[in-house]
Amino acid sequence: FAQVRFWPGNAMAVRTQSALPANEWVQVAVSHEATGRAAGLHIYVNGEPAGTEVVRDHLTKNMEAGGGATYFGGQHGLTFGARFRSTGIKDALVDELRVYTRALTAIEVAQIHDGKSLPEAIASKDEAMLRPYYFSALDADALKAREELRQARERLFADETNVFDIMTMEELPQPRQAYILTRGAYDAPRNRPVGRQTPASLNPFPKDAPRNRLGLARWLTDPRNPLTARVAVNRFWQIFFGRGLVATTENFGTQGALPTHPELLDWLARDFIASGWNAKVLCKKIVLSSTYRQQSASPQQLRERDPDNLLLARGPSRRLPAEMLRDAALAEGGLLSAKIGGPPVKPYQPPGLWREQNAFLPAYVTDKGEGLYRRSLYTFWRRTSPPPNMLTFDMPSREVCVVRRQSTSTPLQPLVLLNDPQFVEAARGLGERMLQQGGNTPEQRIVFAFRVCATREPSDRERQLLTRLYEGQRALFQNDPGSAKKYVGIGEHAIAKGLDPGELAAAAVVANAIMNLDAAIMIR
Repeated sequence: FAQVRFWPGNAMAVRTQSALPANEWVQVAVSHEATGRAAGLHIYVNGEPAGTEVVRDHLTKNMEAGGGATYFGGQHGLTFGARFRSTGIKDALVDELRVYTRALTAIEVAQIHDGKSLPEAIASKDEAMLRPYYFSALDADALKAREELRQARERLFADETNVFDIMTMEELPQPRQAYILTRGAYDAPRNRPVGRQTPASLNPFPKDAPRNRLGLARWLTDPRNPLTARVAVNRFWQIFFGRGLVATTENFGTQGALPTHPELLDWLARDFIASGWNAKVLCKKIVLSSTYRQQSASPQQLRERDPDNLLLARGPSRRLPAEMLRDAALAEGGLLSAKIGGPPVKPYQPPGLWREQNAFLPAYVTDKGEGLYRRSLYTFWRRTSPPPNMLTFDMPSREVCVVRRQSTSTPLQPLVLLNDPQFVEAARGLGERMLQQGGNTPEQRIVFAFRVCATREPSDRERQLLTRLYEGQRALFQNDPGSAKKYVGIGEHAIAKGLDPGELAAAAVVANAIMNLDAAIMIR
């Protein structure tokens, strides 16, 4: 018998020491004192206590039926049968099921089985059997104290439920024996066991550090060990330049690439350590450097000589990653939430997506209000069914750790930016800003939107093309008010009051076009 919130981290389970007899009816009773401990759980077979052994004894928080969503997308009360990923009472028949509102004592269980145990215990004055029954069912003071205890537990459960669970690791009381494996085969260990140690080719392990994860953490961050800082600095460099000083960001070993600028890598690593591992200081140093602030444009001869910009003779040129594209669009539309922390949120996704991947999954329910506009960092992520708009822009599915992402350019990407409700709604938000803050003429509004998205003013040709688009869309929507209302109605965010739908729709189309320009989605 088990009570499980999630196995094995938060669960309590016991099992009988002997199997139930086959091919006969058996009365099985389970009595639990709701203490969350295996010691309070008792199993009876045909009215007699059964010998049990503890399988798991770590249960916390509330275990009320229906306290959480099921794998089938709903919330159910008490159900009887097999649990998901569990066989349950396989190949067994159930004739009768009874549920009681309190934990039954041994004499009560026996009475249910044979119908005579309680009168016989009273007649024989069997105090050992009657005492638990009396204080459990009859004594007024005991019943009052039990009710007070129940209410106190409810308050405790309410407080515990608001505390999020975080999975952690702990050291084993006795470390497992480890062996060097012959060619990595788990069934071919060498005879001599080995202890905990770091590679001899790296810095020696501190003599005063414990041989556990704490000691390993101290070794990793030891100022005399530059490897950790080099790896961290290289990853930050990759974020800004699209390529690390060591191209194989995930591999600093013998199979990895050599650094293009080893002195620069070492200097940044040492400076990173000296700053107290301050990532903000490191990022500021990189973006304010003359190397990063160079123009990405360069002569054809230089590009032919150095196509991958290994010489750092020009500034970076790369597309924004998926998360930054979405967050930038929300910020440009004035929709991005500044809230920090909290549980994951569920922004727009195609309807029925989870069920198409797995019929056992619950339906994806889109959030309302602020949850739609939080940073992509907080997006709920299911590895078997990740957000399609993120995958289109090369975001990994998180089934494996990916340090260096691919960067592709496909026809699906502009389709997402032009049609995804998140981006269309953000474009409408920018359209509202154009009408409210951008000025009175199409040219002024276009300049405003361009500066918001591209951080520069448009060229004469860009201004002419966008003005022509603006005027054409305005005429189109003024002749078809229904289409204008339908277009600006995409998304949950309320439309600003006092704006003409046709004018807003035209501004939103132009805003969407600007948000899709190379100048808006590329870092140059």
